[in-house]
Amino acid sequence: MAHLFDERSILLTDRVAIVTGAAEGIGRDTALLFARCGATLAICDRQEELLADVAAQIEALGRPVISAVLDVRDAVAVDAFVQSIASAHGHVDVLVNNAGGTFVSPFLDVSPKGEASLIAENFTQVTHFIRRVAPLMTNGGSIINITSIEAHQAGPGFGIYAAMKTALESLSKSLALEFGTRRIRVNSISPDAQPSEGDKGLQETLVESDPEFLPAFLPPLGYLGTTEDTAAAALFLASDLSRFITGSSIHVDGGTWAGGGWHRPDSTRPSHWSSEDV
Repeated sequence: MAHLFDERSILLTDRVAIVTGAAEGIGRDTALLFARCGATLAICDRQEELLADVAAQIEALGRPVISAVLDVRDAVAVDAFVQSIASAHGHVDVLVNNAGGTFVSPFLDVSPKGEASLIAENFTQVTHFIRRVAPLMTNGGSIINITSIEAHQAGPGFGIYAAMKTALESLSKSLALEFGTRRIRVNSISPDAQPSEGDKGLQETLVESDPEFLPAFLPPLGYLGTTEDTAAAALFLASDLSRFITGSSIHVDGGTWAGGGWHRPDSTRPSHWSSEDV
């Protein structure tokens, strides 16, 4: 009996994969895991030194890498980055839209300029990347949009950010249908409870801001994950093992979404919780 899958089905041998926001956290771990599984990488971020370190690690694994220091909101820079990939490889197989960001602020304190920045960083740049990269997926492909638990629940203190992540979830479903005949799969990943360098300060600011609500700091599983957990889900969605999955979202959150996610700050916290767990 012939089988569709074997141990090689998880590999990305010689597939061209773009990972945005690859200097740290989920983006870094995704790029490195893809490289270990045989992919050819193209990475970008605005943090030059950290990005250079990731590129060096990829090269040390024996995999080719194109690295570009840029702000994903800069459409001209993004176009040049994508063109360099097209010139070098002629096609793209995987796009991981990981770059994004936010700040803690009640909605009424967010200025129009701040709102526009959040929209550009978390939504508009993603649509721009997809428009530029999808035509290069000439042999099918996988688009993976990294959203957040806030795409599926309230985000007090992060209202615009949460709205953009929700919009990205909706876009992923719509594009899954539009791109189906191109054999391009579009899925999203909704992470939570995975502390990283980029969000530790953000969470500490939230704790100190006297909020009406706080997120649950430990998920129902009772322990925190790592950004490698989301990278593993991205590898699955990039690989042949997910060939029949599109328009879906994977919750890599230790059960946070199932558990509701938020509590009032005067609630009793677990005795084993400390600020080091944030």
